[in-house]
Amino acid sequence: MLILFFVLVGLLVVTRLFELRISNRHRRELVARGATPIHDPGFAAMVSLHVGILAGGVIEVLVLRRTVPLWFGVLAAGLVLAANALRIWSIRTLGEHWNVRIVDSAAFGVVSSGPYRFVRHPNYVAVFLELAFLPLVQGAWIVAALGTALHVAVLRRRIALEESVLLDDPGYVASMGDKPRFLPRPLGRTSLARAAS
Repeated sequence: MLILFFVLVGLLVVTRLFELRISNRHRRELVARGATPIHDPGFAAMVSLHVGILAGGVIEVLVLRRTVPLWFGVLAAGLVLAANALRIWSIRTLGEHWNVRIVDSAAFGVVSSGPYRFVRHPNYVAVFLELAFLPLVQGAWIVAALGTALHVAVLRRRIALEESVLLDDPGYVASMGDKPRFLPRPLGRTSLARAAS
């Protein structure tokens, strides 16, 4: 499982660097077309947290010589891969709108296909699950627990800021307002329409 863990961490690092290049290109193109970049004071904390979970998991595994039963490691790895598939699906569905930064691009259309048919924030669900289960592939439970708790706090601020921008667009509210944030119905309960009433 140790090799699988290191492979997964390496793949995530490589994909994140590749995605950062795509994100920067999308951001430049959107701003050139008139989209408004939104200042996010919590962005550095989010990036630091992601790096910390990846590096911290490796350090915990090496220093504390973590091991897990094979079935548990395989299960955790499967959940990481499933989350990654959801993340890639979300990114591909958003297309030019996808960005690691918040950019108000609603004037160019609202994406409501793919996983966005079911929930408003599938990409955040995917990243949250990916980083929660990755350390557990090799039993880095301290990093998993601490990282998950901090991730909840960071995402709460990030999503609140993003939704404050999205809710200013009537097209977004009309298209996405009745969908839950994270979990498809019947599990997901909160919709923008209900939250606003």
